[in-house]
Amino acid sequence: MYGYSLAPMLTKHRAAVSALIFAGLLTSHAAFAQAERAAILQGLDKVTARISTISAPIDHPVRFGALQITARYCRTRPPEETPETSVFLEILELKTGEPAVRVFGGWMFASSPALSAMEHAVYDVWVIDCRAATIALPGAPAANP
Repeated sequence: MYGYSLAPMLTKHRAAVSALIFAGLLTSHAAFAQAERAAILQGLDKVTARISTISAPIDHPVRFGALQITARYCRTRPPEETPETSVFLEILELKTGEPAVRVFGGWMFASSPALSAMEHAVYDVWVIDCRAATIALPGAPAANP
C-alpha cells in the first residue's frame, strides 16, 4: 500500500525484545540464591565458654572468632549404613598484622571427634552433620528469617 513492508522492522523489534527478556532471565536467575551442601560444625570458644553452631558451605570460607574455616568436602552416609559424617576442613588463624597460620587441614569425623582434632589454645571445632545450605549471590534478595 505505501511501498514498504513492516516485516523487517517487526522482526528487528521481536529480536530486540527477545534478547532483553533472555538477558533479564539470566541476570534474575543468577541473582537468586543457589542451594548447595554445607558442613554443620560446632565451635567452642574456651575463653568465653560459648558454643556456636557454624554452617560452612563447601568452598566458602566462614569466620569463627579468629579462625577462618573452609569446608572442602562433606559427606554423610545413607541411613542404611553405619552413621558417619566426614568433612575435609582447612582452618586458618587470622591475626591483625600477621600472615595467616594454618592450624588444621584434614578430615574430621562426627563419630570420632578426637581421632583428628584441631589443636588450638582458644578454640575447639568439631563436626555435626552435612546439610543443604543456601548461598546468597551478589545482588540476590535477602532471605526472610
